[in-house]
Amino acid sequence: MAILRVGSGVLRRKPIEHIEEPEAAGGEQLTRVLGLWQLTAIGVGGIIGAGIFTLAGAVANGIAGPAVVVSFLIAGVASAAAAFSYAEFAGLIPKAGSAYTYGYAVLGELVGWLIGWDLLLEYTAIVAVVAIGISGYFSFLLDALGVEMPVWMLGAPGTGGGHRVDLIAALLCLLIAYLLNLGMRNAARFEMAVVALKVVVVLVVIVVGFFFINPSNYTPFFPYGIGGAFTGAATVFFAVFGYDAMSTAAEESKDARRHMPKAIMYSLAISMVLYVLACLVLTGMQKYTEIDRESGFSTAFSSVGLHGLANVIAVGAIVGILTVMFTFMLGVSRVWFSMSRDGLLPKWFAKTHPTRHVPTRVTWIVGVISALLAGFLPIVQVAELTNIGILLAFVVVCAAVIVLHYRRPDLPRTFRCPGMPVVPAIGILFSLWLITFLQWQTWVRFAAWFVIGLIVYFGYSYRHSELARAEAAASGDGDGPPGGDGAPASGTPAGG
Repeated sequence: MAILRVGSGVLRRKPIEHIEEPEAAGGEQLTRVLGLWQLTAIGVGGIIGAGIFTLAGAVANGIAGPAVVVSFLIAGVASAAAAFSYAEFAGLIPKAGSAYTYGYAVLGELVGWLIGWDLLLEYTAIVAVVAIGISGYFSFLLDALGVEMPVWMLGAPGTGGGHRVDLIAALLCLLIAYLLNLGMRNAARFEMAVVALKVVVVLVVIVVGFFFINPSNYTPFFPYGIGGAFTGAATVFFAVFGYDAMSTAAEESKDARRHMPKAIMYSLAISMVLYVLACLVLTGMQKYTEIDRESGFSTAFSSVGLHGLANVIAVGAIVGILTVMFTFMLGVSRVWFSMSRDGLLPKWFAKTHPTRHVPTRVTWIVGVISALLAGFLPIVQVAELTNIGILLAFVVVCAAVIVLHYRRPDLPRTFRCPGMPVVPAIGILFSLWLITFLQWQTWVRFAAWFVIGLIVYFGYSYRHSELARAEAAASGDGDGPPGGDGAPASGTPAGG
């Protein structure tokens, strides 16, 4: 199959019109089985997690007070600016890879590589962080049931006396890898069922809590000033994305051009409504100064005599966080698969299961790596690996949608980002602003990963990518580097 390209060197990219063509090599195909509501469930599963059960209380007590609801609204508006950009690309380029694929198609191979390389680390770390969070709730439930676990398996080294491994967290990572390898149809059914259970638990908390609201608890509404609400927005922003990982499943959607944009917007809208209502209930039930920073809803319901609901909330937290693991492990495996299929990483990783049509190899690798991170590193150290990559991906996607609007206004779009170029520019500015809140250690770790990525790219990916083969064939230098995988590619530069 001829591979068309635009540009040369690190700026080469596939023309948008040809990016949905079937891939040349066999055993690298995903199956389109996901409908609109299955995609939406994956998005909601990725967005609603620990944020609604723990982060809301932490921000209310000490940062924003009752204005935590404003913090979530600000973060939601900022996230929506990026979501609109993702939605346009998801309808225009229905391929696996999300921000990696969009950056590759519009800004060039090097930008796409760096975003993809970064997301491999970020998404894997998020899976591990979330698994550690679930492990804590499991321990709470086991204690409530009178079940004692050996101390050595209750935490990573350095987190307490006698702790050797967080066994529950590690096993959960492997469980999610197993579920994803059952095939996307079966995995999506599991995700829909668990997300439905999570939403029911959240609604029960909201409805029951509504009858115990004391309006006086809302006064003062801005105890830390407007600045406190904005600081809170920077903190809770990391609880209002997840649709970005869901968009990596575009190639497994039955009708990605129509369904992916809707699923992105629906998942964010549903999540924001639940976040706002939950925050209003939490700060209405208990004075913000008395809200527990780690288990806000549990202590709030205990304060009004509903002690039995605490266990229900713990179960809801476990279920909610489990779906986050599912969404982000799905995301990292699809980014890795897409990069390998494009030749930027060895083709061995792009092989899919012959009957289930899922990237089994990379999914198990991600499962094992995330299990090791979750089992042997404290949550703080793992959490510091996250955040910056997601924000940079938002910057790239928002910038790319602006570039593409001016470069190719003629492309047929099933969804258009509104308010061009203001809305995506807001997404860029807000993401850059949030990056300034990150600690210098995060920058050091990111820089180290960035340097490793550049070494891998110029040492391997630059010469082995499918577009490199097309470039070599067009210049008459042959079919690409010796010993590569895949059929010889040929093509000529195209306009646009």
